[in-house]
Amino acid sequence: MGASNGGRARQRPGSWRQRGRRAELVRALPFQESAPSVRSSSSQHGQSADDGVISQTGGWGHPQIHALTHDVLPFLTAEVCLGIFGILMIYNYWFLYIPYLIWLYFDWWTPEQGGRRYDWVRSWTVWKYFMDYFPIRLIKTQDLDPNHNYVFGFHPHGILGTGFFGNFCTYFSDFKELFPGFTAYVHVLPYWFRCPLFREYLMSLGPVSVSKESVSYVLSKEGGGNISVIVLGGAKESLDAHPGKFTLFICQRKGFVKMALTHGAYLVPVFSFGENEIYKQISNPEGSLIQAVQDKLQKAMGFALPLFYGRGIFQCSFGLIPFRKPIHTIVGRPIPVRRTPNPTPAQVEELHQTYLEELRKLFEEHKGTGVNFDVTASIEEAELATHHSLDCPRAAKAHV
Repeated sequence: MGASNGGRARQRPGSWRQRGRRAELVRALPFQESAPSVRSSSSQHGQSADDGVISQTGGWGHPQIHALTHDVLPFLTAEVCLGIFGILMIYNYWFLYIPYLIWLYFDWWTPEQGGRRYDWVRSWTVWKYFMDYFPIRLIKTQDLDPNHNYVFGFHPHGILGTGFFGNFCTYFSDFKELFPGFTAYVHVLPYWFRCPLFREYLMSLGPVSVSKESVSYVLSKEGGGNISVIVLGGAKESLDAHPGKFTLFICQRKGFVKMALTHGAYLVPVFSFGENEIYKQISNPEGSLIQAVQDKLQKAMGFALPLFYGRGIFQCSFGLIPFRKPIHTIVGRPIPVRRTPNPTPAQVEELHQTYLEELRKLFEEHKGTGVNFDVTASIEEAELATHHSLDCPRAAKAHV
């Protein structure tokens, strides 16, 4: 489903402004409580022209349960897996945990070497309901050459990376149709692969470690057609995931640029509109006690703990179920990269600035919910004035 120039929603002009070390894309006017209507004739999801209408009230049935499948249950599943493994050890079920520990010893580096995905897990019907709940849509702006490898820089992180997971870890997105001949490798924090039992479930969906070795393994594959998908803002960005604004931590993230130069992988900015709208987060302004505690925990544990909430099953005010807001993930234009085995800091900085400019253009062209659909779909949205900044101050430049 390629993007066309027609059907683009009206946009109010934005202005670039500096804000310290962070690149912040702020919507001056927040989203309305009721989600905009999205009408799609996509046959893949089995919808008619009216089936795609998103409503915040009425007709709720069971879709909320499916939305929990990715957004909350994985965290609970990880805790349950740890609990089960702990019980096996406490009660000395050695004939169960000893063989698994032996298996774990030999399998420890699999997340660094392309992982171990299973098509039948990625094809579970529950993922279809999960994708249609919001809904989540993947939209490309330009074809990619399958003879090259690519790095997709995903923005923003959001609370739980819902669009990140739905588009690249399941077979119910349009990825295979939009990018035939490609394999996407979703890079996540290595801590998840240290959790016994849970790591097997996680790898079955396709994620691999975000370590340098793991990214190098993907990008060094011969023949092309491989995509490393990385949420560049990382865990820190989730602490600033509030409805109505985008805060991107990108100015000092240059390791992905160096990796792209080293392997000659093309860079592609990806922006997921609506990612920050599906959960609300307890206010944690800069300098507050909440943020100070969150920052310390994030540095100590390696992952963030945002205090977020959504809606309940039978009421809309509080719960763990995400709000039903559309997520549109836009894949931008590729940035050609010449292979440079030992890039200099100047080369890294130059390519980083080029990436920021392409990310800026991608946001400008599709800001708000005014994304480009093909002629069979249209979108109605509340008009939003958008102000944003991706310029990095000189003092904020990090050593690579």
